[in-house]
Amino acid sequence: MPYTLVSFHAHPDDEALLTAGTLARAAAEGHRVVLVVATVGEAGLAASADRADGALGDRRLGELRRSAAALGCARVEWLGYADSGMADDPSGHPDAFADADVDKAAERLADILREEDADVLTVYDEAGGYGHPDHVRVHHVGIRAAELAGTPVVLEATVDRRLLRRALRLVSRLPGIPADFGPERFATAYTAPEHLTHRVDVRRFAAHKRAAMAAHATQAGSDAGVRTLAVLLKLPMPVFRAALGHEWFTERGRTPARPLLDDVFAGLRER
Repeated sequence: MPYTLVSFHAHPDDEALLTAGTLARAAAEGHRVVLVVATVGEAGLAASADRADGALGDRRLGELRRSAAALGCARVEWLGYADSGMADDPSGHPDAFADADVDKAAERLADILREEDADVLTVYDEAGGYGHPDHVRVHHVGIRAAELAGTPVVLEATVDRRLLRRALRLVSRLPGIPADFGPERFATAYTAPEHLTHRVDVRRFAAHKRAAMAAHATQAGSDAGVRTLAVLLKLPMPVFRAALGHEWFTERGRTPARPLLDDVFAGLRER
């Protein structure tokens, strides 16, 4: 039975890093996949050449559409909010998503969920992964939108913190990897393994995930130096597949159990 999966993200490129394999797998299995972003990431880091004419947001929206095409998404939507910037460097925009009224923002997303008769919604974990203000807002807005629309399954897209730090110990030893790209950066980020409910195998879709990442060219570098996306794209494909071949979720309302589920639609099939 085909289902509809709506994946809600803060900025273009977030979908590539956290959920690209899952989205590609769902689309390949015949499900409808819809990608929604709160902002177009116009306050994000990028090289001066990409920011010079003030059109970074337009470029990133175009990159998002190319990423969505690589993953097989059927629809792409932007909720119309502005990028809030990092907590220590806020954008100050009056329509910054981090300052948006949760119920009003949730109603915008709920309209899409209702239009799509969505079965599953992905958001972020409570900490917003690594704590970006817009990511934290995605968590709260997404959960409220699912309540308003009656979307039955909500999955918090995250990363197994323990495995992430283990992988970073290995990656940090490879040639060309910045010295500060180490596990200590993520000591309290994302989710501890005992709280996870899903470990989705996306190794067969590693090429799709890599293509989605590569679509976000403006996010591969900045005047401040090499960024995470560029580091990951440098990995040889066997290492890339091993390091990024699984994606993790916590299903709201489900008691974690072992083994972890490999099917984001399991909660629906059980009904």
